[in-house]
Amino acid sequence: MDKILLVEDDVEISTMLKDFLTMEGFGVVTALDGKSACERFFSDRFSLVLLDLMIPKMSGMEVMRRIRDADTVPIIILSAKDTDSDMTLGLGLGADDYITKPFSVTEVLARIKANIRRNTQYAAGAPEQQPVLRRGGLVMDLVQHSVTKGGDKVELTSKEFEILRSFLQDPRKVYTKEQIYSLVWKDAYMGDENAVNVHISRLRNKIEDEPRKPRYVITVWGIGYKLGDVGDE
Repeated sequence: MDKILLVEDDVEISTMLKDFLTMEGFGVVTALDGKSACERFFSDRFSLVLLDLMIPKMSGMEVMRRIRDADTVPIIILSAKDTDSDMTLGLGLGADDYITKPFSVTEVLARIKANIRRNTQYAAGAPEQQPVLRRGGLVMDLVQHSVTKGGDKVELTSKEFEILRSFLQDPRKVYTKEQIYSLVWKDAYMGDENAVNVHISRLRNKIEDEPRKPRYVITVWGIGYKLGDVGDE
């Protein structure tokens, strides 16, 4: 049974989501504030975290930062704050998805299943035709779900890993933002360029020597992104 940590200070919303997700076969542990959220997360194992941003005692952003420092578990933000800056900050800190209130429980369920499915596939590390991809000092092990650069480990979220894998597996292809979104989010593209831009920026910050002058993930103006000509080793 997949276990979910639900961090929501609105008791009515928390109860509604817990009851619905329990009926759908999930184990649900709830927390009403940031402090108890961290205590519960680090005392158990979870398949996913549903995290409200506006919670007492410790902000949702700080909770997410602490979780991300220790774990790559999928995190879905639940928030009434729907401005681009809030979404960008949340994704920038490592959230995998973002749902604004009010929402439908069926939408939440679909997002949960999609994120857990992707994370489970990565954790399983099913070998593919090329279990290890190499390019310009980057080594991606698809079995171990790990990335190194020059021998040093690079910590990537599941979405950053999937974006980089797409580039490494097809180094000559130019990916549009729509294609990246469909590949990584497994959902219909709704013109949400910001989510793609944020994850590309985070990926560059982790793998590029100079993120403002990228060599690995380069922009093809007017089209999208592709792997740079960095050689095989």
